[in-house]
Amino acid sequence: MATFRTEKDYMGEMKIPAEAYYGVQTARAIENFPISGCTSQIIFTRAIVSIKKAAAKTNVAIGHLNSKVGNAIIQACDRILKGEFQEQFCVDVYQAGAGTSHHMNVNEVIANIAIEMLGGKKGDYSVVHPNDHVNCGQSTNDVYPTAIRIAAVFSSNELLVDLYALVNAFDCKAKEFDTVVKSGRTHLQDAVPVRVGQEFSGYKESLLKTATGIEKACESLRELGIGGSAAGTGINTHPEYVSKMIEYLKEITGLDIVASKNRFEAMQSNRPFVEFSGALRALSVELIRIGNDLRLMNSGPNTGLAEINLPAVQPGSSIMPGKVNPVIPEMLTMVCFSVIGNDTSIMLAAQAGQFELNVMMPLIQYKMLDSLLILTNALKVFDKKCVQGITVNKEKCEYYAMKSLGIVTVLNPIIGYANAAEVVKESMKTGKTAKEIILERKILTKEQVEKLLSPISMTEPCSKSIDLQQNKKIHQ
Repeated sequence: MATFRTEKDYMGEMKIPAEAYYGVQTARAIENFPISGCTSQIIFTRAIVSIKKAAAKTNVAIGHLNSKVGNAIIQACDRILKGEFQEQFCVDVYQAGAGTSHHMNVNEVIANIAIEMLGGKKGDYSVVHPNDHVNCGQSTNDVYPTAIRIAAVFSSNELLVDLYALVNAFDCKAKEFDTVVKSGRTHLQDAVPVRVGQEFSGYKESLLKTATGIEKACESLRELGIGGSAAGTGINTHPEYVSKMIEYLKEITGLDIVASKNRFEAMQSNRPFVEFSGALRALSVELIRIGNDLRLMNSGPNTGLAEINLPAVQPGSSIMPGKVNPVIPEMLTMVCFSVIGNDTSIMLAAQAGQFELNVMMPLIQYKMLDSLLILTNALKVFDKKCVQGITVNKEKCEYYAMKSLGIVTVLNPIIGYANAAEVVKESMKTGKTAKEIILERKILTKEQVEKLLSPISMTEPCSKSIDLQQNKKIHQ
């Protein structure tokens, strides 16, 4: 049979499972918020625990906490940071405003681990108290937004590693496909020829710029409002508390972080999260666009464009034998849709703050870290299982390039736009190629046509030319 202990807060008594390291406030949150079944990401909990460790070190150093209790708290934090007790963090993400429930969950677990390490029994808070000792000099209102920042910077580092790897993969493909000419398409209609490598170089560059945007957005996240306590004033903190907290947090996390110049702004405003989430949204928009291009170029194999081949990673149909679908770009697009939805939630939550606090921070935390997690994993898979294995169908690409009515554009400087349009019109009416019509009408000689309509020459500015004076009479 299950056994329980009784704990008490100013709301009254509650029974707590005897083996649980959480306490009465966590138990109330579990009872009050059976909403989603989702708990905060491990990286966020570890960010809070890192703050608790830094606070214990700081409070011992400034004399606000005796070394016996302080060291027990530090050791308890170390055990959590090494991966123990993860199942004890069980508050639903949709919880009390500002994150008080999850914050107290962490305070209680740390306190009870420390109590046991000092020879006491779980729930005997006369040994180590979750509020008086673990939370000394702190408030949910400065701890929670600081933890979001720390967790986001950590997660963004991994995202950027995978994003730069994807940039490199597209760069490699751009070089590999640089001699393959295909038809450009604007408005999904035939356009002038481009090289497949040029197209892929555009993908590379756009992703590189989104990486720069994410790095820039990270800078605001490195400014921490820790030490603001309840409302930004720093009530119940020592004058040296902030400087020592930043020093210890740097040591514990390895991050380049600084104290906010204005703790009121850091606690009132969630603009940095909106800015950062906006950078993830921008990346998602680019990835959706690129993924859709790849799916279109891969369409077929017999009734689509079939210009490139995406790696086949699984059967594509439960009814059509042999069908293979572009499942990796499909997955990527779904992830990006979700990130864009998360961004909207973050934007709405950020504007919902009043005065000294935004009570919607748990939603911001969960949605932002969710975006980082799924984007990071999606980038890994997209890179390794899709982009790196793309091959090109050179003959098909060049066939489309020469069939495109866009090649007539090179005649504009020679015979003028209107006359060139007549060539296009006849081509569409008769089914003859533009090249055949040009020769039939003797607009150019065969030698001139071969020179001017060389596929590669049409993909660079004025890389080939003919004697315009010689053809002046045609233009007239």
